[in-house]
Amino acid sequence: MTEDTASSSQSVEISGHSAKIEQLKKIVEKVSATDVNVLITGESGTGKEIVGRLIHSLSNRKNKPFVPVNCGAIPTDLLESELFGHEKGAFTGAITSRMGRFELASGGTLFLDEIGDMPLAMQVKILRALQEKVIERVGSNKSIKVDVRIIAATHRNLEDEIGKGTFREDLFYRLNVFPIEMPSLRERLDDIPYLINDLVDKFKESTQVDIKLTNQAIESLKQCKWNGNIRELSNLIERLIVMYPNQTVDVEQLPEKYQNQSPQSDSLALKNLEMTQTVIVNQSSEHQGLNLRDMLHHIELKYIKEALDKTGGIVSHAAEHLGMRRTTLIEKMKKFNIVK
Repeated sequence: MTEDTASSSQSVEISGHSAKIEQLKKIVEKVSATDVNVLITGESGTGKEIVGRLIHSLSNRKNKPFVPVNCGAIPTDLLESELFGHEKGAFTGAITSRMGRFELASGGTLFLDEIGDMPLAMQVKILRALQEKVIERVGSNKSIKVDVRIIAATHRNLEDEIGKGTFREDLFYRLNVFPIEMPSLRERLDDIPYLINDLVDKFKESTQVDIKLTNQAIESLKQCKWNGNIRELSNLIERLIVMYPNQTVDVEQLPEKYQNQSPQSDSLALKNLEMTQTVIVNQSSEHQGLNLRDMLHHIELKYIKEALDKTGGIVSHAAEHLGMRRTTLIEKMKKFNIVK
């Protein structure tokens, strides 16, 4: 079992300058000056632990341990021992006495991640520890005083869980002294360039490998849904570092699901093309025997070739010029046997 000590010398920051993040930074600054319990909510992958670490690093407890524990990742039969410790012989395999996370965090901050996944029986014990500031190791009746600040986090709606009977209302109010809701990445798309820079720097420290993303690639990423939030973005950057070490990544190097460069929809692009086609058809309709289908295909082919010529054959750039998605342009290139 290890502990993290977040000292004032360590850099913990929230990336970005969007309105949502600037508001979050102000909230963090205010709550860091207090010693109240904090409940951080939000979708998975939004950076709840980063905020917890930042609160700790700005607080009076910054020179004491920051101890994280994922309540949903520890088996139920081991959770009590992990949190409260155990005495020698308390159960099979307990060959020595051991401190739990509460003792390790004494004087500092205990970060209870995924608190919403904690079993009801354990919630009772957590509530007692918060109310009385004492814990008992498994296999002992001796009370041990602990001085910890609790920062809890969850992706669940705990009020809904209370209604289902899976989360204790009294524990919720004990934790929810100061609530913080994390914005999803979809709500702060303008922060993506800052997040990418920080993630590249982070991976560069451990891999000595650098990458750069073109503005077009970044714009493409800003149009994605990001259901996995910052964690999904982090996984993507790590993947790109492996695939394109010390290179510049353009839209074409991104996995296909992230190739959404053009803000125009395909329907709008096709509508524009249809308007052009209609004009020419009207101009030519007086001529008998005219093959309209061949004419329309000729017009479409002409537009595509001109776009590819202007953009040096870069499909993603040509698609943007035409106002359509890259995948749509590729389908049309196959249709006309255009080789880039």
